[in-house]
Amino acid sequence: MTDPARGSESEIPGKPTSASRTTLSHIMTHNDTNLLGTVHGGVIMKLVDDAAGAVAGRHSEGPAVTASMDEMAFLMPVRVGDLLHVRAQVNWTGRSSMEVGVRVVAERWNDSTPAQQVGTAYLVFTAVDADGKPRQVPPVVPETERDKRRYQEAQIRRTHRLARRRAILDLREQRAAEGLDADD
Repeated sequence: MTDPARGSESEIPGKPTSASRTTLSHIMTHNDTNLLGTVHGGVIMKLVDDAAGAVAGRHSEGPAVTASMDEMAFLMPVRVGDLLHVRAQVNWTGRSSMEVGVRVVAERWNDSTPAQQVGTAYLVFTAVDADGKPRQVPPVVPETERDKRRYQEAQIRRTHRLARRRAILDLREQRAAEGLDADD
């Protein structure tokens, strides 16, 4: 699989999206609540990062660190007693980075009502070696039409992330050349 982010054909064989997909489940308790009595967003974000990290480590077959959280959307509150399921998979890979998509659903622990989607997130991980330096990851091989769509959407998010970073750096250089923001 040739990918512009890699620059050439990868020497590492690709891995299907299903190879590292995982679900982390957790019952939410009073220890997880905020001042409003619902589950604190930071608790959910930690579970999201945990699940995404497991997926990134599985896919890359070694340590991977969180480089960024592109987006975290909270769609509805999570309550004490909800059984939270955090489902993650690798959507896209570059040379040493991976985008992991996460879907968060909640269901009542004592009720047979259907689970509801309560959040989504996109995280970028970098695979690292024993010295903490980036290392190459296997390309992800989308298996289904949904996987292919997620791969394409991840490429769009990557393009926007890189353009945003470039625009910010350009602005900082421009302001520095004008002698502005010297006290930062």
